[in-house]
Amino acid sequence: MHKRYDIIIVGGGAVGCAIAYSLARFDISIALLERNPDVCMGTSGKNSAVVHAGFNNSPGSLMARLCVEGNQGFETLCRTLNVPYRKSGKLVVAFDCEDMNTLNGLMENGRKNGCVGLELLNTDRMKQLIANIGGIGAMYSSNTGVFNPFLYTIHLAESALANGVDFYLSHEVTRISKEDGGFSVSSGGEDFSCNILINSAGLYADQISAMAGDERYHIYPCRGQYFVLDKDASQFAPIPIYPAPHKGVGGLGVHLTTTMDGNVLIGPSAEYVDSKEEYASTPEVLDQLFNEAIQLLPSLNRGMIIGTYTGIRPKLIAKGESNFGDFIIEESKLVPGLIHLIGIESPGLTASMPIARLICKLVREKIPLLEKSDYEPEYRGYPITRYLTPEELHCLVETNPDYGEIVCRCERITKAEILQALDNPLGVRSIIGIKNRVRATMGRCNGGYCFTRIVNMMQDDGLKPEDIIFRDKGDSPFKGKVK
Repeated sequence: MHKRYDIIIVGGGAVGCAIAYSLARFDISIALLERNPDVCMGTSGKNSAVVHAGFNNSPGSLMARLCVEGNQGFETLCRTLNVPYRKSGKLVVAFDCEDMNTLNGLMENGRKNGCVGLELLNTDRMKQLIANIGGIGAMYSSNTGVFNPFLYTIHLAESALANGVDFYLSHEVTRISKEDGGFSVSSGGEDFSCNILINSAGLYADQISAMAGDERYHIYPCRGQYFVLDKDASQFAPIPIYPAPHKGVGGLGVHLTTTMDGNVLIGPSAEYVDSKEEYASTPEVLDQLFNEAIQLLPSLNRGMIIGTYTGIRPKLIAKGESNFGDFIIEESKLVPGLIHLIGIESPGLTASMPIARLICKLVREKIPLLEKSDYEPEYRGYPITRYLTPEELHCLVETNPDYGEIVCRCERITKAEILQALDNPLGVRSIIGIKNRVRATMGRCNGGYCFTRIVNMMQDDGLKPEDIIFRDKGDSPFKGKVK
């Protein structure tokens, strides 16, 4: 028996969830299928978490237009979704005359793309912002920001769910066929059907397209490795610092990004790899990352490192051909009703809501879209205690004592926040699900203090130790019994 929907979205990254959030405004039936056991577990959760201004993208490209549009509305969107955001600004640093020419080119790109808040700085102005920075000059972008990509994607998804979208997690698509003017889709052991299929599968968008009958695309996975530095490093890098980009690298170069919560990221590398699952960190590349980082900021030292992670970009351009390929966002020319989102790499997070609006326009050309009278765009959620004043936190503790019990000391996450993360609307019950919602285990001790306490809370919530999973079924942190 098929589960029937007007629209099926494949992919629960930031773009897929933004599409679900935007389409939920209308009186249609929508399902989102995600291969992972939670949203934001692919490229959307493994990046630099920067809201880009739009000066890096080629004038006239879809990337440029949607990035600038996304940047201009991002602060308001984050306020609507209750997502932490800060307009941090950003420096792009030059080390020689060729780099200075590159910065002049970026300034001209930005002007053509409609960016505002760009200016060239000499070394004195640079050092007013960051005292110990390297380089001979820089471009400053005041409209660049940082945010929490996990909460952004999760809140989009939970808002869409509250407005009637059905989410099917751990549902990898295994078959697609054209049927009765629409599509039949097998996913997660269930059968679905729909009139319109939206392919927002990120790294796997080429495979979804081929399953549906359009074999024109190929995604080239490009791995980016990162270091995570302790929050003490933010005193040396209070805003994102990028090098002037070089042609043929495949990215924006190794940069330093101070996150919304105070850690500093070093990365990413840009390595084309054979597999879309090649997430391993490698010592040689990590050494290169750190050596490039200290050229930007000599104050850094390896004692600041608390972790590493890796993301993979879904590139449409093969190694050596070009730095960037433009987004592909269109209805398939070969398969009517199949809407493509292919090659959505950076600045896809920044552009996610304008992309969603563009998809709504494409859908409107296929079926009527009548607005619901009860659509609720705002996400209220729960308070984030680390952003509260002492007075605000005291009031919370008065109403719920669990806000006064710290479970994760590094990140100052309370028992109340852990319980709320465990009881999330999407039904995700894993260590990584809690981590992505409230940052528990993300601190310097990497969960050494809070992990067992979180496990005890999960047991109190009814889970047996052997049923507790880190990320997905089969990866329980426990095996056998101990006293």
